[in-house]
Amino acid sequence: MPSHVSARDLGRLLDSLRRKRPLVQCVTNLVSMDVTANVLLALGASPAMVHAPEESGEFIGLADALVCNIGTLSQAWLDSLETAAAAAAAKGRPWALDPVGVGATQVRNAAVERLLVHRPTAIRGNASEIIAMARNAGLTEQVASFKGVDGFDSGDDALTLSRRLAQRHRCVVAATGAVDIVTDGSRVAKLSNGSPLMARVTALGCALSAVVAAFLAVTDDSFEAVVAAVAVYGVAGDMAAAGALRPGSFRVAFIDALDAIGAQDLMRAKID
Repeated sequence: MPSHVSARDLGRLLDSLRRKRPLVQCVTNLVSMDVTANVLLALGASPAMVHAPEESGEFIGLADALVCNIGTLSQAWLDSLETAAAAAAAKGRPWALDPVGVGATQVRNAAVERLLVHRPTAIRGNASEIIAMARNAGLTEQVASFKGVDGFDSGDDALTLSRRLAQRHRCVVAATGAVDIVTDGSRVAKLSNGSPLMARVTALGCALSAVVAAFLAVTDDSFEAVVAAVAVYGVAGDMAAAGALRPGSFRVAFIDALDAIGAQDLMRAKID
């Protein structure tokens, strides 16, 4: 089933985010903290980089949404992720899971399984990560080839397995790459904005997962929220690439584009 998410819908959700300024608790990795915080601020949300296990569960009471990212994983980090995810589920806060590097090690596979118990609202990863999660769930015999956190596998495989994963966990799944796929198991959107330079700036994918959480906080339609997050991110990437030719300047231009982007810019979103 196609998405039926229009440019008007995207603009409405972006306006809602900027009006509500959702507070997003980010239990994210050490590499991504800086860019994630700056991306959320530029877009109009409010970041809270609260990750100590002693307070991560309590802070959920103040937050509007949560992102859990397993990038720089350790036992203490996992304790914090689990505590925050459990609290979000208990309090009805939406939360997004970023399964960074799942499939690379058994430790990461086990961490993702423990977090899935707490029912994420959305999962955002690259296609090889989504395929690895589907394999771990017994949804395919295909072995995802680990290609680093920016790796990407076959789009057809990613679509099929994203839908199965979304149905299994009753959530929205986004497999991002050259073509981004978003599905809730029934509706599907394929988005094709963005610049190749986005893959050359570390942690922009992690920051997108936080943007997904921010949009989840402003609408009850989780599918529309994730489509909006991915669309805004991709169009901002197009805008940044128009004036930046190298990764360093692109990083700055991208954050500026998120600050500048408006409903009119989202008319250029490519959604099938």
